[in-house]
Amino acid sequence: MKCGTEKSEDRIREAAKRVFLKKGFDGTTSRDIAKEADMNIALTNYYFRSKEKLFLEIFKDVLEEYFQSMLTILNKDIDIKTKISEIVDNDFEMMKREPDLVIFIMNEMHKAPQRLFPDMSVFRQVRETYLKKQIEEGVANGTVRPMLLENILPLIKCGVEFIFMGKEIHKELFMMNEEEFAKYAEEQKEHIKAMVCNYLILA
Repeated sequence: MKCGTEKSEDRIREAAKRVFLKKGFDGTTSRDIAKEADMNIALTNYYFRSKEKLFLEIFKDVLEEYFQSMLTILNKDIDIKTKISEIVDNDFEMMKREPDLVIFIMNEMHKAPQRLFPDMSVFRQVRETYLKKQIEEGVANGTVRPMLLENILPLIKCGVEFIFMGKEIHKELFMMNEEEFAKYAEEQKEHIKAMVCNYLILA
């Protein structure tokens, strides 16, 4: 029985994630989730009690998905240039896989920060990583331009994420089809790596 319960919960959770990413909290109904999961709405409510409870669980999972792989790279014992390249690659692949992820996170945090901020330990982890120490040491010995981690990460993430957030704009503006956009995105990714590394690393 437990196995069946876990399968039903996972099915609802995955369905809810798909719907929330597309419609957000306010635009999603319990009926939407039940329909996506191909389950009875009463059963959906039985497992998760309320839309808000399910949303908070999904949001926490999505936030961890967004940050966890980046945290792993930030704490790797590798040089700064290689680390920046890996961060860019990681963000790029995540955006290819889940293009709605960033819009979802930003929209929901903007609309209801008081509901979503209580468990933000992941942000504290980002602020205290090995890359921060590497940058501080590099600034001290003159091999890295004086910059804070909180300046560097937005440069990387905004550069990469806007490629996909603005996909339809890029395609229309530069008259690209899907294949041409894919090539453009890969080239843009390499430009981002070069621009950040060439500006940040002095020697």
